[in-house]
Parts: sequence; C-alpha cells; structure tokens
Amino acid sequence: MLGVVNNKQTRKEAAERCVPWARPPPRHQEEPESACQFVLPVSTSPACLKDRKGKRAERNPSRMSNALVVCEVDESLKAKLKKFRFRKETTNAAIIMKIDMEKQLVIVEEEYEDISMDELREELPERQPRFIVYSYKYVHSDGRVSYPLCFIFSSPMGCKPEQQMMYAGSKTGLVHAADLTKVFETRNTDDLTEEWLRNQLGFFG
Repeated sequence: MLGVVNNKQTRKEAAERCVPWARPPPRHQEEPESACQFVLPVSTSPACLKDRKGKRAERNPSRMSNALVVCEVDESLKAKLKKFRFRKETTNAAIIMKIDMEKQLVIVEEEYEDISMDELREELPERQPRFIVYSYKYVHSDGRVSYPLCFIFSSPMGCKPEQQMMYAGSKTGLVHAADLTKVFETRNTDDLTEEWLRNQLGFFG
C-alpha cells in the first residue's frame, strides 16, 4: 500500500532536484570599452589639411578647388572702370573684358564708344565667355533719361568647362571692383538686344 506523500516534502525534493535556469543575457549587451571607438570628423581648416603623404597642405586663396579659380582684376582695368563710371558722354559705350588664362588675370579686351546692343552682340565670341560693362542711355516710359551702368556676363552654351568655371568664379570679384549693382547674365548671345536690356532694367524701376 502506497504511503501518503507529504505535499510540502514532495515540492521541496522536487525543487532540490531542479536545475535552475541560467539567466538569459541582455538583448543589447554592452561592448567592452576597448571595442567602442568613435571616429571623429576630420577638420577641414587650413591647419588640419594634409596631403596623402601626411604633410600639411596649404590652401591657395586663388584656387578654392580644382574646378573653381578666382582670378584677380588687373590694376589698369580697375582704374579704367573707375574712370568709365564718371564719363560725361551721353552715348552708349562698352568695355569688353576677358581672362588671360595664363596669367589668370581679368584684363581689357576692347573699348567701344557709341555702340548699340546689336553692334555689341556682333563683337562677342560665340563660344567663349566675356564680361561687359555697358553704359546705356535709358529713356524711361515717363520721358526721364538715365545712364545706368550694366554689368553683363555672357557665358554661351558650348564654352569649355574650365573656361566657364574660371569666369563664373571671377565674376563676383570683378563686379565688386567695378562697384556695380545692375548685374545680368545670359547663356545665349542672341539674347543681347536692346529689348532684352530694357526688360532687365525694368526690374530696377
């Protein structure tokens, strides 16, 4: 005859025979400190620029990248632009400027007196950029007459990329040297008509 088993004793013996479950590791276990390394961004300041050999690379202020070159403005051109701003004549006039690619210098190419926009357009190369400062006799709709100085950047389609980038990079410095505020740009020399210029000037009132 089977004896009556004490429930408390049975549970106690069963608990002693049971192997406790191992505590599962946390799902996101922390890595050892030595394996936790953060890569900090490398500074791009001039003091921290280095070439592939580990030497410090000096930043060239006139060459900000391989594609963008900022050319200086020739001193004689600066003087000519200043004189042009105070000219007394009432006819249209223009100074056409180009970049000397070897010297990386903005220089005068041609000067014209009493020249219309149509005539000016014929003087520009079809596939090369040019800078133009144009003094225009502007007759307003109310009869007023003014003589605005216009800066025009002609950058036709089909220009060599290196030329286009060099002219684009040098435009701001030249505008500043000429002290002009009416700045226009065209990618098609056929746009350079008197009607086009009047439309551009219309935004200035």
